[in-house]
Amino acid sequence: MNRAILKAVHLSKEYPIRGGFLSSKRGAIKAVQNVSFELPEGKTLGVVGESGCGKSTLARLLLRLEEPTSGEVIFDGENLANLPPSKLFAYRRKMQMVFQDPYSSLNPRLTVEEIIRDPLIVYRIGSRAEQLKRVEELLQKVGLSAETMKRYPHEFSGGQRQRIGVARALALNPKVVIADEPVSSLDVSVQAQVLNLLVSLQKEMGLTYLFITHDLSVVEFISDEIIVMYLGRIMEKGTTQTIFAKPAHPYTRALLEAVPRPEPKKRREKSLLPGETPSPLNPPSGCPFHPRCAFMIPDCKKTLPELEAVSAADPSRLAACIRKAEI
Repeated sequence: MNRAILKAVHLSKEYPIRGGFLSSKRGAIKAVQNVSFELPEGKTLGVVGESGCGKSTLARLLLRLEEPTSGEVIFDGENLANLPPSKLFAYRRKMQMVFQDPYSSLNPRLTVEEIIRDPLIVYRIGSRAEQLKRVEELLQKVGLSAETMKRYPHEFSGGQRQRIGVARALALNPKVVIADEPVSSLDVSVQAQVLNLLVSLQKEMGLTYLFITHDLSVVEFISDEIIVMYLGRIMEKGTTQTIFAKPAHPYTRALLEAVPRPEPKKRREKSLLPGETPSPLNPPSGCPFHPRCAFMIPDCKKTLPELEAVSAADPSRLAACIRKAEI
């Protein structure tokens, strides 16, 4: 089994809410709560959930773009939470990010050459000639020609811009790439091109991905394992094949049943999610999903379920539900 290159250990993030200028603290938005997982080297871990469930906050915590309220981020054996800025700078080149919106994540005033070269300049890697050669190589890897180097982001389509974003993320030869909804703003046909590109680059360069998305069809295609998040917590974790074949949490089950299938005449049992996601400022008591759960029993309102093994036969398959064995 591949070693874990990235670990989150009881990671939490709260944002304090204040009533006004110089007023006392009124509460806190619990964006990420007690999240733990391991990401094996060379694999892809998919993070799935509705908007507002804490996926993007988790990504920023892993890169230490935001400081965690509690918990640890272990990268390549080093606790990033304890690193001073000087050492964190060196580690950041090993973890890079592909952002969600290719229209706002690229500086419109810079050429493609300047955008991709910038990380090399910041880390003082190579001479100008070597940097330009590296930019050409990266553009070829992502399916763009060297002639695009002098052009600006507005001259490209959304899919081409995302390819430029991928090239920038790969400039420093990172070990881990965190992709935050990298295809959500693209057309379906373009999504497939970018996903195929990411898969081929992973095989070629031995990359490790943390892939964040709300689209289950995307995560099924690219991920080896999946964690399902709701209201800042992990509801279920397991291999992609296992979770899609037999979900153990009602939330995962509802998400899967909502995915469109190419067989419109084939009737399926559906458990639609009623209501909306509760506010993280005032989460429900007990299980955070119980107000919307079709399997809710009175104990769900009182007990916060732990993320535990679904069965002794597969200790890596986890679910946070007191009825997981029945579901």
